[in-house]
Amino acid sequence: MGAAQRYASEALTRFAVELLQTAGMDGALSKAVANTLVEGDLLGHDTHGLALLAPYVKEIENGTMAREGAPEVLSDRGASLLWDGRRLPGPWLVLNGIDALAPRAREYGSATLVIRRSHHIACLATYLLRATEAGFMLLLASSDPAVQSVAPHGGTRAVFTPNPIAAGIPTSNTPFLIDISSSITTNGMSARLQKAGRQFDEACMLDAGGHPSSDPGVLSTNPPGTIMPLGGMNSGHKGFGLALLIEALTGGLAGHGRADPADGWGATVFMSLYDPAAFGGTADFLRQTDWLGDACRNNPPRPGVDAVRMPGDRALLRSKEQSRDGIVLHPTIAPMLSECAQRYGMTFPAPLGT
Repeated sequence: MGAAQRYASEALTRFAVELLQTAGMDGALSKAVANTLVEGDLLGHDTHGLALLAPYVKEIENGTMAREGAPEVLSDRGASLLWDGRRLPGPWLVLNGIDALAPRAREYGSATLVIRRSHHIACLATYLLRATEAGFMLLLASSDPAVQSVAPHGGTRAVFTPNPIAAGIPTSNTPFLIDISSSITTNGMSARLQKAGRQFDEACMLDAGGHPSSDPGVLSTNPPGTIMPLGGMNSGHKGFGLALLIEALTGGLAGHGRADPADGWGATVFMSLYDPAAFGGTADFLRQTDWLGDACRNNPPRPGVDAVRMPGDRALLRSKEQSRDGIVLHPTIAPMLSECAQRYGMTFPAPLGT
């Protein structure tokens, strides 16, 4: 096999912006979405990068993703905000949410925004640097009340989505970028493997009868199987507890979630921004996080591991390398976007060196 094809990140971003705008999305919104999706691929989260662009365009075409507008402010108490996202693109809402929280976090020490009826927010990790580079710690979580694919620990019927939660933690050098979910795997990875006719390397799923399975196709059976909570058969109570916490932070605080009628593919979002200067002080915050980073990275690795990495280390190195040399897209992405582009008289960018 030859070397993997690489694409210039700038060309991919221009293409994504043009495709979204041609499909009818406002310019500012399209730039936020395009930058976020390309950043997802730069970081290596290729199920939540440009893999989402064609589905997003379909949502625009169907009228289920808003093309323009602004969120409605439902509550504002200074350090706490609630928006109705009005089905606007999730990346634009999240980025504007961080910007709205920043001056409030400086004033109050912390500030929180919850968004109901956002559209899908893509890769949570892509937003973290926006906060850490300004010296903030960011906690970000989302759930999709219209989708059920994860069963509670001990159950067989889906109640939750994978419910991701992310945190950006500043240090004096490389920040910690945590992006995890309360389930063993995600809907995106399950769909990708099922389409390719592949299975997981381990049992991540439960079939409809509640038996462990490595087959992502169990999500499509009738009745459907489910994804297991983080921790699996023996310790899934941990992922179950995390899922409940995220539901409370999102749907609970939003006052809109699974107890309400389904409202299409999207997200209920929680984000909280913290200014270390308002607590123990920025210098001592960084002293603590730097110590943790050193203690972990210098930890003797177990057999088979080259070195201990902090969350985000590999993603940031990959982003730097792919920004310089070009992005390696998952093989399914270019054909999918080429087909989507043809409907609008556009051409997907050629790989570098062609």
